[in-house]
Amino acid sequence: MTETRYAGAPESPSSNWPKWLMVAGLVYLLLVAVGMIGSGFKAATGEHAKELFEFASNPLTALVIGTIATALIQSSSTVTSIIVGLVAGGLPVSIAIPMVMGANIGTTITNTIVSLGHLKKGEEFRRAFAAATIHDFFNVLCVIIFLPLEIMFGFLQKIGVYLSGFLVNADSMSMKGFNFIKPLVKPPVNFAKDTFSSMGFSEAIYGTLLIVFGITLIFFVITYIGKLLKVLMTGRAKAILHSAVGKGPVTGIASGTVVTVLVQSSSTTTSLIVPLAGNGLFSLKQIYPFTLGANIGTCITALLAATAVTGENAIFALQIALIHLVYNFLGVVVVYGVPILRNIPIMAAEAMANMAVKKKLYVAVYISTLFFIFPVALISISETLGV
Repeated sequence: MTETRYAGAPESPSSNWPKWLMVAGLVYLLLVAVGMIGSGFKAATGEHAKELFEFASNPLTALVIGTIATALIQSSSTVTSIIVGLVAGGLPVSIAIPMVMGANIGTTITNTIVSLGHLKKGEEFRRAFAAATIHDFFNVLCVIIFLPLEIMFGFLQKIGVYLSGFLVNADSMSMKGFNFIKPLVKPPVNFAKDTFSSMGFSEAIYGTLLIVFGITLIFFVITYIGKLLKVLMTGRAKAILHSAVGKGPVTGIASGTVVTVLVQSSSTTTSLIVPLAGNGLFSLKQIYPFTLGANIGTCITALLAATAVTGENAIFALQIALIHLVYNFLGVVVVYGVPILRNIPIMAAEAMANMAVKKKLYVAVYISTLFFIFPVALISISETLGV
């Protein structure tokens, strides 16, 4: 007797493997797109992003510089590693601490851009934009809580001094051997860079073209990966993914941490989860812990880089790397651990997403205000007041 397949019945797992391969290919393209945007920002800004660090004269300007530099360089791991190097070169730890706080905020611009791939799909965009911006609001809330305490009491610096004593004589380590994502993404990104460069464009122009091409590629990937996931994420596949990310806060945080350690980019980790939220596979409350794990996981690169620093300032390099880890861990414990504080990023993200769905102009206003206008205004105020 032949088996009859009724209309609308789910396909067997064995018949879905071509679609899973397509999803894997689209995820790879998403990683390439994120890589292109990052490379584009670096090329378009040249050395100007790194020159920002020279203007850090007080905690407020340091916070802003960490935010803007990370938004431009598109990698909090890169920025915090630069900060570790600057501390090794004599930058005061007290100035470096607000910088790493700002780096947490600046890194979230990538997943906000990824959420724009859902722009034309009302409810889908609302979910994706909320999933992207909850990371922003969490990091901003952490700064509001911890930066004043650090300025008044220096508690993070004291913790860094204590912990660094255990690692002063640690062996030098590197993440290069663990980074399997960068070698996979680098060839197509370099090909695009070489192609635009060979056309005779200046570095600033081909950097801008890379950004535009990367954003366009994100729109393409989000459109098609959404269609495939709606078909594939049923039954056992959905259960496995939910057990890794959406089973509970501890599991979600652990998953976000592990994935970020592997890909060495919190922006990549959170960018991969945003489409899943947009397509309704995860709720905002399930996404939330995963993004917090990404915050913790991104600290590993700078921490291991700090073990390679030698000389009289090596202890300070270790201090700032450890402070970054402690700061992100305390953020999870304090903000997520206290119900009243935990709900603030959720409510803020939902409110912002609702506004963005009603009027798309709010998206541009939000991104430009959070990552550029407000930081520049804060620097002007701090310089005027002599803070």
